[in-house]
Amino acid sequence: MQFRLGLPKGSLQESTIDLMRLAGFNFYVSSRSYFPKCDDPTIDSMLIRAQEMATYVEDGVLDAGLTGIDWIRENEAEVVEVAELVYAKSSFSPVRWVLAVPNDSPIQSVEDLQGRRIATEVVNLTKQYLNEHGVEAEVEFSWGATEVKAPTLVDAIVELTETGSSLRANGLRIVDTLLESTTRLIANKESYQDPEKRKKIDNMAMLLQGAINAKEKVGLKFNIRRDAVEDLRNTLPAMKQPTISPLTNDDWVALEVVINEDVVREFILTLKEYGASDIIEYPLNKVIY
Repeated sequence: MQFRLGLPKGSLQESTIDLMRLAGFNFYVSSRSYFPKCDDPTIDSMLIRAQEMATYVEDGVLDAGLTGIDWIRENEAEVVEVAELVYAKSSFSPVRWVLAVPNDSPIQSVEDLQGRRIATEVVNLTKQYLNEHGVEAEVEFSWGATEVKAPTLVDAIVELTETGSSLRANGLRIVDTLLESTTRLIANKESYQDPEKRKKIDNMAMLLQGAINAKEKVGLKFNIRRDAVEDLRNTLPAMKQPTISPLTNDDWVALEVVINEDVVREFILTLKEYGASDIIEYPLNKVIY
């Protein structure tokens, strides 16, 4: 069985290749090729713009692909949404399509867009947004550099943002959020009915989600006196119960836990207060529940 997978070219490319590596799929990308090689011989991959991914998956050119829910809705593509994968270009957070105007614009709400001109790459999403608010405005497709078009060429823009820094740098302020978007692993409907391909897609979804789960966690190993374990349990910020292993000294045990990275610093200090020793912190590639 050969499996055709679409990888997003552009802003999501690097973070997707990195996430795939953590999930166990190593892709080798040449600067001159749109066809990365994978260490899984059953996968034939292709770099496709995220904006077009859902269309090619819907048409069966690809068995599966990764793209944002924004582009699935923009293209009104009929695909199977197998898994939500919360990662973006520079963070593991959703991105937003926002309505933005120049700082000195009189526009304060969507209602103020009546009869105005808007530039955006997501024309359908913007028209749907305006219709929901009963506003009539001209929506034009933007081929890029959308931030620089207001106020010279248009009254407002609808643009994708992760942090809002680019908008602020261009003298724009956010009026409203149209859509919060996350990446999805999507599949062609017919391909997903094939038992072999469905198993491949579902397993990939599980491993990718496991890689995302691991991004905010670390593993800890340490030794501690056996009589301190019960007291420590009450303060343990672990996913579940710790793994406890005996040592040659019956008075001591070895514990292993997985905890959130944002609490590990304080927890190590707590461990020292309980008399723990030989504390080892290590990164994780996957956490699968």
